[in-house]
Amino acid sequence: MNYDVTALGELLIDFTPSGVNDQGMNLFARNPGGAPANVLAMNNKLGGKTAFIGKVGDDEFGRFLERTLRDSGIDTAGLVVDKALNTTLAFVHLNEAGDRSFSFYRREGADIMFTAAEINRELIANARIFHFGAVSLTGEPCRSAVYAALDCAKAQGKVISYDPNYRPLLWPNEAEAKIEMARPLVLTDILKVSEEEMSLLTGETNLERGAALLAEKGPGIVLVSLGAKGAFCFCADGSATLPTYDVKTIDTTGAGDAFLGAVHYRLRGKTKEQVRFISKEELGDIVDFANAAGSLTTTKKGAIPAMPDMAAIEQCRKSTALFGYSE
Repeated sequence: MNYDVTALGELLIDFTPSGVNDQGMNLFARNPGGAPANVLAMNNKLGGKTAFIGKVGDDEFGRFLERTLRDSGIDTAGLVVDKALNTTLAFVHLNEAGDRSFSFYRREGADIMFTAAEINRELIANARIFHFGAVSLTGEPCRSAVYAALDCAKAQGKVISYDPNYRPLLWPNEAEAKIEMARPLVLTDILKVSEEEMSLLTGETNLERGAALLAEKGPGIVLVSLGAKGAFCFCADGSATLPTYDVKTIDTTGAGDAFLGAVHYRLRGKTKEQVRFISKEELGDIVDFANAAGSLTTTKKGAIPAMPDMAAIEQCRKSTALFGYSE
């Protein structure tokens, strides 16, 4: 089978706030999580074909995550279920604006213990795009597995997509995070960063200069997510800032992943050269589409369960006002 995207990385449980009980104690809902899996789920929701590579524990959480991938249409042939390890857990904390912070239960969690020997290389060989994130670079043996997969993808001329996805609590310190997060840029064709991640990697706060510095290191497309302000896109043909859509946000979990999954979907079928030399106009339209996907994801709790379908995205683009704009 051929795939639009194969992704390697973390698959975990996001426990998200779900009100309080009769005693006033916080309740948490079990949601499937992990940025690479979220990215694939958005692609599949739009009609794409994807595959996942990673590891979960042989426990109820792991079985739930495997079912979730299958129910989302994601190929699980690359998912390893390890009887000796626990599935990784994360607790999501939301402030009044719906913005997140995290607590991780991951020491020797299944995702970080994924090894190079466990990579299903056939899933990479049969994909147009290989995607990964920096959460899998935070420790061994998974870090080495990522680079083994990247070597495989590069040797076969795959389009390589990278999301640094900075989580400070998962790194020993900021200096090490900056070094390790920058290492894969030379291999990257599509880069998606937040403003914070752009500044961390370049020392720049100016979007144009920061994106240009990142592009100099390797990527042909640089996407900077700006939260409620939309997204900035940069390619060899030019750059633009695209506003997002004015929706009622209740939970930003998975919004950036939905954005990137929508970008991947719109880039499906393109060669590495076509991706790297995309026109500014086409990239702008793709980013506007992805902004709608990301915006709609924030209107519900959780990540994968909140992702919109094609009809919802197109309706949003037609009838929802752009954030910060008035008629």
